[in-house]
Order: sequence, then structure tokens, then C-alpha cells
Amino acid sequence: MPTRRVHHLAAATAAATTLTTVLATLGAVPSARAAGGLHVVQPGQSIQQAVDAAGPGDTVQLLPGTYRGSVRITTAGLTLRGAGPNSVITPGDAADGTAGDTVCAAAGHGICVVGSDRNPLGGVTVEDLAVAGFQKNGIDATATDGMTVRTAHLRGNGQHGISQEKSTRAVIVGNEATGNGQYGIFLANIVDPEGDSSGGAIDTAGTVVSGNRLTDNRLGVAVRRLRNLDVEQNDVHGNCGGVFVVGDETVPRAGRLSVTRNRVVANNKYCPAAGRLAHIQGTGILLTGAEEVAVTDNQVSDNVGDSPMSGGIVFFHSLVGVANTRNSVVTNDAVGNSPADLVDREGDSTNLFGRNHCAVSEPAGRC
Repeated sequence: MPTRRVHHLAAATAAATTLTTVLATLGAVPSARAAGGLHVVQPGQSIQQAVDAAGPGDTVQLLPGTYRGSVRITTAGLTLRGAGPNSVITPGDAADGTAGDTVCAAAGHGICVVGSDRNPLGGVTVEDLAVAGFQKNGIDATATDGMTVRTAHLRGNGQHGISQEKSTRAVIVGNEATGNGQYGIFLANIVDPEGDSSGGAIDTAGTVVSGNRLTDNRLGVAVRRLRNLDVEQNDVHGNCGGVFVVGDETVPRAGRLSVTRNRVVANNKYCPAAGRLAHIQGTGILLTGAEEVAVTDNQVSDNVGDSPMSGGIVFFHSLVGVANTRNSVVTNDAVGNSPADLVDREGDSTNLFGRNHCAVSEPAGRC
């Protein structure tokens, strides 16, 4: 298993201190290149123009207010920083010239961070801002390396709060995603479920999803066809499902990751069936078609529903017939879930259950 890295949220405090210093020193000035690679943007000005003017290692600083239009980042090492949840990026309109970046806007996303398969975009940071009301994803990242998304607020976007595809070494920490139509946080090899799956699962080289608050989405966190990452210490409640780890028949298999010390409680919204997938309701942590996943030290409680996927910690049969193998479910506190706290109807003998605090399991004997 990958070595667990403990990340602290002290960086958020440091960012707030930096902002205070910036505002005290510069005041509300127009967007312009400042000493030290700082570009300050105030409401009514174009974030995209400041991003386009910035070089590697520069910071684009948003003052409090509402900013209309999408933003596309293709510069390595760039930081896009707001003043907290009061710096809000919302959809614009091409008709009145507020659409922002036309490519990102046409795709329906708020912030697009874009590299390529041959040249992943390195070291981008998005922090301390809100992205709300976009047709698809609040933050959409493709082919990035070492990207950080920190203390962002993703609200009411049509698909995902944060979506990351074909990316490595990400740090997604301390964010809040609520009321998004699909997933609060979605990490995948290929985001499109019908996309090319010939490459197998990607080794993320240690991506960390930590300390996020995810509520009122379809799913809190979904990890699809990836390996070598940690999902830890997140608060996941009030969604249709909590944490999903999804694989398929490709090689290498999805897995070899950890889901640990998360609070996954009362994810009991009802989400209707979609395609081949049955309706989702009352699922805490679910594994399907995955291997070598360590599910440890989680609080999983009061997840209740009548879906085939309902229950506290669930091993669900893959839609392409791939079994869950060599996974471990150990030292979790799983109580008050229905139809059971632990659900393992596959019965693969390579999976390990031990020292869990729970009351009901399917089959019996897992508690």
C-alpha cells in the first residue's frame, strides 16, 4: 500500500494571511503585473486576462466579489487564489462579453486546468474561492501533475464539484462540495464512462484527498480506474452514496489505495437509476471491481436504503463481471446501516474482514 501522507490545513491560514498582507499593501487596484509575480483582479475585471498575462510561478489574486465567466489555465506553476467563499466565479454570457475563456465555457466548466498526455501541466494551485452554478464541473482538470485544490467551495454545479482526469500527485484538501449534480470529487483515468479503457488504471503516484466536506451530491467521492492514492479524513454525509472505488476488466486493475479515517454518515438521498446502474441510496463505502484496497478506521453509520448497493461498507459485483479481490476491511466503526453494516455477497476468500465494530453483516460472521 502507498505510504500515508498526513496533510495539514495550516496552508489555508497562511493563504488568508497572505491575502491580508496583499490587500493592506496594494488595496483594490486594477489587474496588472505586480512585483513578485502578483496579479490582482477585482470584480468587473477579467480573470482570464490576468491568467493569460501571468507567467510560471505567478499568482492571480481575486478580491471579494462575483466574477462572471469561465477560466482556462495552461501555465505551469500558476496559483489562482480568492479571498475565501466571497470570491465567487459564476457562468457568464457570450452575448454580453462575460463568457470568459470560450473553450472552457463551451464545455460547461467553471475553471479548466489543461495539460496534455505528453506534457502534463505541473504545479497549478486553485485555492480559497467559490465556483458555483456551472452546467458541468466547477473545477475540471486534465493531464495535470502536482495540482493542488485547497479550501475551494464548489456549489450547485451540474456534474462534479472537482473533476480530475489522467492526473498524478494531486493534493485535494479542505474543500467543500455541496449540491453538485453528480460527484463532489471525481478522480478517474478517463472521466467519460464510455471512453477508451485500454490503458488500465493509472498510478497517481500518491494523490491525496483529505479533509474535504462533501454533502448533498449524488456521490461524495468517486475514484475510477486509479491506483496508489489516499482518501482520508473526509466528512461525507447527506449524499446518495459516500465513497465509491470503481474498477473494470482492464490491467492494471483499479485499487492498491487506502480509504481511511473518513466520516461517512447518512448518505440517504435517493438518486434514480442511470444506464446500467441501479438507483443509489444509503451507501457508505462501496468497492466494485477493485483490488488491494485498505478500508480502515472509518466511521460509517446510518446509511440506509433499498438499492442493491445499500449498506455501510459494500462489496458490489462489477457490471463487467470483475470480482473484488485482496481487499481489507479492518478496524472500522460501522453501525446503524441497512440492510447491513458490512455487505459481501461476492464471498471471495482473498478479501479480509477483521476487528470491525458492527452489528449486522451479509453474510453473517463478518462482524
